[in-house]
Amino acid sequence: MTVTEHMPEAGPATVRPLGVAVIGTGAIGQDLVSKIHRSPVLECALVAGRNPESAGLRHAARLGCPVTAGGIDAILAAPRPFDVVFDATNAMAHAEHWRLLQPLDTLLIDLTPSRIGRMVVPTVTGTRTPAERNVSLISCGGQASSPIAHALAGRFDVRYIEVVSTVASSIAGRATRLNLDEYVATTEHALTTFSGVRDTKAILNISPAVPPATFRTAVHAIAPGATTEAVRAVVGEAAERVREFAPGYEVVACTVTGDRVVVSLEVTAHSDVLPRYAGNLDIINSAAIMVAEQQAARLGPAARTGVRP
Repeated sequence: MTVTEHMPEAGPATVRPLGVAVIGTGAIGQDLVSKIHRSPVLECALVAGRNPESAGLRHAARLGCPVTAGGIDAILAAPRPFDVVFDATNAMAHAEHWRLLQPLDTLLIDLTPSRIGRMVVPTVTGTRTPAERNVSLISCGGQASSPIAHALAGRFDVRYIEVVSTVASSIAGRATRLNLDEYVATTEHALTTFSGVRDTKAILNISPAVPPATFRTAVHAIAPGATTEAVRAVVGEAAERVREFAPGYEVVACTVTGDRVVVSLEVTAHSDVLPRYAGNLDIINSAAIMVAEQQAARLGPAARTGVRP
């Protein structure tokens, strides 16, 4: 594969979608590139990895994206700052990427559990970009569980929330395994932030099952006075809103026993490159694309000509 390290040129009169860059070429980066390729308002202007022979760079090149094995250095060396950079690396790397990109006029969308930027869950917070220009997508479990935790806490007296997510081993890459502690801490922080419940717990199981297990998340809550009928109504409404951007999001069980509420979710991927069981990557990437498309709408036509407002 030939590795190029340039951005496509566009004159001031050329109307084009908002140029974005992706750092990271694993499964989550590959799916991001495919979703960007399908977006009518985003253009993949650069995909940066470390290994010039990686499957992720080959995939991006097949779609016509400029690619580089220069990592963050290539992002910084671009002729002008990218309007949006997606970080699909790991939490430790993201801290350094933010330090380097913070002085630039760039929106950094964090797909790692670094807990640095403002947390975004589309149906809870909306997708408007923060003034500090660093958006955290929390974690896959955080994206799946936060809408339910938020909805339950808005209707019932919730005393405790525990979230248990299960992902297939074959889709849990090196970054996921490196960031297990960060995943737990960031997901718990999100649960507390969006529910107001101080006592929360997050667990991630990596399943070696064959065939691979579909991404599942179970939300356990202590909610005195909750009834099955009321919980199902609240959860059903919350899930319907999530399906507007993640159509594979389904409530597969909802039970109330005494004060204990259990909501079981299953998320399947709707992706050109991911297997259906990788709903964990699909839901977080779909949320990230929504944030970038909101940024494109905010910047308007001036951004599409390469001229900043």
